Amino acid sequence: MANADRLPPAFPDRAAWGTVKQLRAWQQAALNRYREDEPKDFLAVATPGAGKTSFALTVAAELLNRRIVNRVIVVAPTEHLKTQWAQAAARVGIQIDPNFGTRQGPSSADFQGYALTYAGVAANPLALRIRTEQNNTLVILDEIHHAGDARSWGEAVREAFEPARRRLALTGTPFRSDANPIPFVRYEPDGTGALRSRADYSYGYGPALSDGIVRPVLFMAYGGDMQWRTKAGEELAARLGGPLTKDLTAQALRTALDPGGAWIPAVLRAANTRLTEVRSGVPDAGGLVIANDQSHARAYAKILQQITGEPPTLVLSDEPGSSKRITEFAESEDRWMVAVRMVSEGVDVPRLAVGVYATATLTPLFFAQAVGRFVRARSRGETASVFLPSIAPLLSLAAGLETERDHALKPKTPEDEAALLAEAQQEKSEPDLVEGTFTALASEADFEKVVFDGGEFGLQTMSGSDEERDYLGLPGLLEPDQVKDLLRRRQAAQVERSESARAQSAAGAPERPRAAHEDLRELRKQLNTLVAAWHHRSGKPHGVIHNELREACGGPAAVAATGEQLTERIERIRSWATRG
Repeated sequence: MANADRLPPAFPDRAAWGTVKQLRAWQQAALNRYREDEPKDFLAVATPGAGKTSFALTVAAELLNRRIVNRVIVVAPTEHLKTQWAQAAARVGIQIDPNFGTRQGPSSADFQGYALTYAGVAANPLALRIRTEQNNTLVILDEIHHAGDARSWGEAVREAFEPARRRLALTGTPFRSDANPIPFVRYEPDGTGALRSRADYSYGYGPALSDGIVRPVLFMAYGGDMQWRTKAGEELAARLGGPLTKDLTAQALRTALDPGGAWIPAVLRAANTRLTEVRSGVPDAGGLVIANDQSHARAYAKILQQITGEPPTLVLSDEPGSSKRITEFAESEDRWMVAVRMVSEGVDVPRLAVGVYATATLTPLFFAQAVGRFVRARSRGETASVFLPSIAPLLSLAAGLETERDHALKPKTPEDEAALLAEAQQEKSEPDLVEGTFTALASEADFEKVVFDGGEFGLQTMSGSDEERDYLGLPGLLEPDQVKDLLRRRQAAQVERSESARAQSAAGAPERPRAAHEDLRELRKQLNTLVAAWHHRSGKPHGVIHNELREACGGPAAVAATGEQLTERIERIRSWATRG
């Protein structure tokens, strides 16, 4: 596998026939490798925003001009991307039909090829195979990992395009670890008993950042106190960002994402503040909220309209005109777009600079796809900011943004089958983990930290505080080293203020009057921390501990308890710890 760790950001020589005026260094190097090998199959792995489409169309134009192929078929994940490919191809003189149907007759002679989705391939692979055989065909498989989404999809892609003269596979996101081989991808032993995909050319986020092709990404992590009620009527409280089990983390995250709580409005307000700062240097910068489902997307859009006074662009995949709305947003200077999954992969909206990751999907694949919407750089100095829940899986993915992954092909074993069976049985016996079987009661947001370049900056502070505004107010035009320098200075100033406040308190200096909601939040946070500690000591679930405290001390659930009641519970659980 070749890579581009030491290439300059621009290549001075002429690009291939009929394409862009100048190729980027990695594109030219990958093209050189392609020319040298003349392969039937070629896999290019490049970070989102690096220019995979331009590279692929350069190859297509060259093969057409040399008459090695006379037909181009593009396979993309979504309907919108079919149109996007057709528009990009037209700019280099290749006419692609994005409305092609596998059951239609011959295409218009005006087209040199057509685009369809992976689902479209699976609908009639035999018809596509016949068409592929009738021409010297180049097949471009965009985001090739989708051919491994289902075994039937992979089989359909292999059946349809096995006779192709050339195949060019592209991906910009990490492959998964599963047992479904991706067609036309080469696998080699990795020394651990598994097979691992091998790219013919790779260009990761780290080299692309050094070359100025992608933006540095600041991850703004938000935690907070969450309360919810299970189907059985048990009321639980936990801190998002605290040490929780996998199940409690999932439930706390769903509570945070509930549009009826205070967490989402606070994070959306902070993200809008950040967007305003970025737009002071990049006037057309836009923001994107990736929602968990359509009902949440609609609710988030209403909250954003209340915050900004402007209705955001709402993109729901099952509504007519969604693709057109994405294009209109990309060409406008509107502030916000809200979507579910349709804008998570491949969609080209270069002006997106601020994102809110408001979905419970925690896979490396989806995370990389989502973050990829914000990294495309138009000029040096632009930064991207992504707001996300402060939970370990997402923070780990944010810290490892530069990690390059291949597809690990792991054959299923009897142990794997047993694990899958156990997981299925667990899901059936724990209905509280199923959507709709619990009720979010309340949520509050706290700014936790900024994750950047693998490091963490900042101290926990309340949403809306001056300390939070220090980080939200970072300039939108900065080089990566300037970002890190400013984050260090912000953190140092925050630590200094915190130590000064503690010194004044110790010296008996009068404190500013605190609002009741601040006192209650601090008490609930303290109680939840003690409950978590008692859970690890006693093994009892968090909810059981909270119910035992209510029985011992009286009063309502923590979300509705008074300061006096919360203080009594704090003292009671401390006495339990003392007695052992």
